Amino acid sequence: MLSKPSKTWLALIIGNSRLHWGLFNQNQLTKAWDTNYFSTPSPPRHLLQRGEPAQRSGSSTPSPPLFIASVVPTQTKLWENHPNIKFITLNEIPLNNLYPTLGIDRALALLAAGESWGFPMLVIDAGTALTFTGADSNLNLIGGAILPGLGLQFLTLTNKTGQLPNVELPRQLPQRFAVNTSEAIQSGIIYTILAGIKDFIEAWLQYFSESKVAITGGDRNLLFNYLKSQYPQIAAKIVVEKNLILWGIQKTIM
Repeated sequence: MLSKPSKTWLALIIGNSRLHWGLFNQNQLTKAWDTNYFSTPSPPRHLLQRGEPAQRSGSSTPSPPLFIASVVPTQTKLWENHPNIKFITLNEIPLNNLYPTLGIDRALALLAAGESWGFPMLVIDAGTALTFTGADSNLNLIGGAILPGLGLQFLTLTNKTGQLPNVELPRQLPQRFAVNTSEAIQSGIIYTILAGIKDFIEAWLQYFSESKVAITGGDRNLLFNYLKSQYPQIAAKIVVEKNLILWGIQKTIM
């Protein structure tokens, strides 16, 4: 096992669609970026070309410690024999009542949000999957829910039907009662997801009226903007944080 890093170190989240990287200097996140999956392990120092000249490929400087949280076993295997690596597990996350199949990304996001803004906490992760995960003031996992995310719902509808077109996510809320097929798809998916988010938040606040709510994930800004337009009182309760899971790794190991 790796000891706590003293200076520069890397965090890697192997998500359902991409690799999410964070470069830390002790407790500070200095850079964050995404890459596609690798077919073979890529040396962490190669990725530090984004601002660390001393670590560029060909340098004799050792690779920094790399802490990995993964929800994709096939990608995890590519890193198992790489030097200076530590895999983060649920057992290392200081939350109570975590069940064995809980996604490590959900647990890390919940930890980071609660440590940053206080417990109770409900976290919405708007990634490939749209998830809700909540904990009480004693850091006990209360539970959550999982459904297909925005992009996946659009993609599934296109791929599993004969004539429905591929539709992009609009920057603004579409007309609810649409008069063409593309906008009807946008309306159906977006308004249904927004109603579901509103319902989950309201149900959570019935149990924990003083709770904070945080949103992260690739579609966080779109969903947050939609919510501001449709349910401004709900949106006012939400904190938006892009790198919540990276911060969860930092709070786990430091």
